[in-house]
Amino acid sequence: MLGGLIFLDWAGTIGEVFSVWEQAGFFSYLLPFLLIFALVFGILTQIQLFRDSKAINAIIALVVGLIALQFPMVPLFFSEIFPRLGIGLAIILVILIFVGMFIDPEKGGFFYVLMGVGGVIVVVILVQTAGALGWSSGQWWVDNWPMVAGAVFILAVIGIIVGATSRGDGTPRGGYKAFWPWGAPPRR
Repeated sequence: MLGGLIFLDWAGTIGEVFSVWEQAGFFSYLLPFLLIFALVFGILTQIQLFRDSKAINAIIALVVGLIALQFPMVPLFFSEIFPRLGIGLAIILVILIFVGMFIDPEKGGFFYVLMGVGGVIVVVILVQTAGALGWSSGQWWVDNWPMVAGAVFILAVIGIIVGATSRGDGTPRGGYKAFWPWGAPPRR
């Protein structure tokens, strides 16, 4: 088994190597541990909670990574979310390729449209993952997504209208003056 794990067994195929790695817990435990460790260590190093003591950051990251894998929830979550993330990234890549072929990305609000598409993809990935794991919010999203989509659409339209009618400093465009039918409003 160890020979297949470190590529000493050249007679096998990649699928067999991945199968051996899966049986050894590489995908269920080692990769999630490394990801959690790296994220916690990077965050602790970046925020400098313990100044420049990387040993304390490493110990905390090690403990958090090991405790996170104590129960099967983390490996199950990772096995559900990362395949969906790969599909979402492939969709964004296809959109970028097509836009690059037909539209000049420097013109218009291409960046905002792409951010909106990315946001929708993130929401879909999270909702589908929650539903696959049996979390109650997954079913709520399935039942109520039209209402949420409508509310987001209305907020986006309001944001576009407000953004189109005001300058960057908050003053209105076009010389708008307050309306008071009988002259200036009374002072108090």
